[in-house]
This record gives sequence, structure tokens and C-alpha cells, in this order.
Amino acid sequence: MIFVILALMGVSLFVISANSGAEEGDSFFTPAVIHQIEAYVIGWGVFFVFVVLDYNKLREWTWVLYGLMILSLVGLFFTDSVQRVHRWYKIPFIGFSFQPSEFAKLIVVIALSWFLERNKAHAASIKTVLKACIIVGIPFLLILKQPDLGTALVLYPITLVMFYFGGFNKTFIRLMAGGGALMIFLVALIFLKIVPHEELRPTATLFLKDYQFDRLDPDTHHQKAAQIAIGVGGLAGTGFRKSEFTGGGWLPAPYTDSVFPAFGEEFGLLGLLFLLSLFYMLLYLSFQAALVAKDQFGSLLAAGVTVYLAMHIIVNIGMMTGFLPITGVPLVLVTYGGSSVFSTMMALGILQSIYVRRFMF
Repeated sequence: MIFVILALMGVSLFVISANSGAEEGDSFFTPAVIHQIEAYVIGWGVFFVFVVLDYNKLREWTWVLYGLMILSLVGLFFTDSVQRVHRWYKIPFIGFSFQPSEFAKLIVVIALSWFLERNKAHAASIKTVLKACIIVGIPFLLILKQPDLGTALVLYPITLVMFYFGGFNKTFIRLMAGGGALMIFLVALIFLKIVPHEELRPTATLFLKDYQFDRLDPDTHHQKAAQIAIGVGGLAGTGFRKSEFTGGGWLPAPYTDSVFPAFGEEFGLLGLLFLLSLFYMLLYLSFQAALVAKDQFGSLLAAGVTVYLAMHIIVNIGMMTGFLPITGVPLVLVTYGGSSVFSTMMALGILQSIYVRRFMF
């Protein structure tokens, strides 16, 4: 797994270097690249701390972590907004911003793993279902309030999969799966242009804000620009720092939300297939931890973490290729930003901790 992680970090640095103000012939190490390298160094420290740490300790700290998560999410509303949203704490002197919602998703996985293991004898009861929904629902609503719909919705499939592995009430799981499938179906109708976007506005804006509904428009500049960038790359790409479309400033957020199409323009379909193969290997190896975990807590924790990683990959690539609305979900280990790196490396460290202790009793 370490080699896969290093390769993904390398891809990230190439995209950031090419799209953070540098031109052909300039130094590879732009200020943004240096900032990302610093985040990776700290991330590796986080990774090895959690590898060394027995994952069973997380069981003991579950509610401390959960309480700190809730406090950090509530505290955001007492800080100054950044771009009209409450998502980050700015840490003075070191130049980092801290985004609690990135860690909230992982802490929800830990809390659900603890709860499902503790209540496995009563997993099918409605009372247990309601308690589990409260555990997920509190951070979900707080993240939604920031507002950050994309991050909040990532919790939905994570919860569904963990409920399934935890042996929850089958009727409730079917209802959750059906609700999720219905949402995907409605989005597909809009993005395939079977249902015109504007015709749904009067109904949809009853429970969505205007700017949230506008993200469901398949013809936004960001949606079109991402697909054009991938198309311009062709088979082999334009070459490192030789992109005209992304380099000309036509692609929004080229090294944050739009790293996938930015990489695709410079390295083409072959480069994107290489990147997808790295993600496949990462998820395959992650599932191995779930298969060999020695106890239910470890198995649930590994399954939840793997779905957490998978959803970020699927949603980010889906929104950049025109299948999903753009919601700002980062591409794990590739998108620029410290909070995403730290939470991902923490998750991968937990997976390694589960795997290396598979024969310990």
C-alpha cells in the first residue's frame, strides 16, 4: 500500500506544480507544491502513529472523539465565514486551515463500528436503528448547515454499508438503499437531459437552496470545462505544463476540485487509466483488511474506512465526468489541501493497524 500512496502523492504534486502559477521551464517546487509536501510529511507522521497504535484503543476513545467532533463542528458557526461558508478553522502562524468535516466522516465510522459491535445481539431492533441514526444524524445536519451538502451526502453510503455489515433490520436497509437509488435515478434523469433541469426548480427549491439546485444543472461552465479538458487530453495528453485549456485558466479549481480533468489533459487517457489503476489497488488492499480482521469491530471499521475512501473517489470522478453534480468532494491523496490528506492518511493508518494485528490474540 505504501507504494500506491507514494504514487498518488506523486500524481498530486505534478498536477499542483502544473497549475499553481508555474510555466514550462520554471521550478517544479511552486509555493503550493511545497505546502502540499509539508502536508504529506505530516500525513506520513499521522499514518505511522495509527499503524503503531492498536486500533482497539479507538474503541476506548470513541465517545471522546465523537464529542470533540461535535464541538468542532458547532464551533465553526462562531468563526468568521470563508467564501460565505463555515467550514474551516484558520490556524495562525503555520498557514494551515483545518476542516473538521473531513475528520467527522472518519469519526462517524469509528462510532458506528463501536455501536454496531456493542449492539450486535439487538442489531435488527428498531430501537438500535434509531440510536444509530442519531449517531450519524447529528454530524450530518451540522455539516449540512455549514453548508456542505457533498460532504454530508458521503455519510449516506458509508452508513448504509455499515448497517448492512452490522446485521441491521433488513427492511430499514432496503428502504435506505431504495431512497439512495431513487436520488441517483433522479440525478441521472437530469444529467442525461431526460428531465429538463429548470422544470424541477419550483418543486426542488422547496427543500433545496437555489445555489444547491443550480449545481444539478448539467450545463454549468464547470461541468463543461471538466469534460472538455479530459477530451483535449486525447490518448497521451498534451504533456506536463503544456495544457492550453487548463493552463489558460478555463478550468476552475484545477488542483483542488478539478485535479482529475487537469491531470487528464496533460497525461491523456493513458494517464487517467494509470490513476484509476492506483485507486483500484488502494481499494483492493483496503478490503483485505476488512476480510482478515480478527474481530467484528476491526471488520466493521475496515469496511467503513474502505467505503469512505471509495465514495470520495467515485463522487469526485463522477462529478468531473458529468455524471454527478459538482459538490466539492476531494479526490483522496490527489486534491490539494491538508485536512483531506491528514484524514485520509489517518484512515489508511487505521487499515494497516487492523491488517498487521490480524494474527494477534
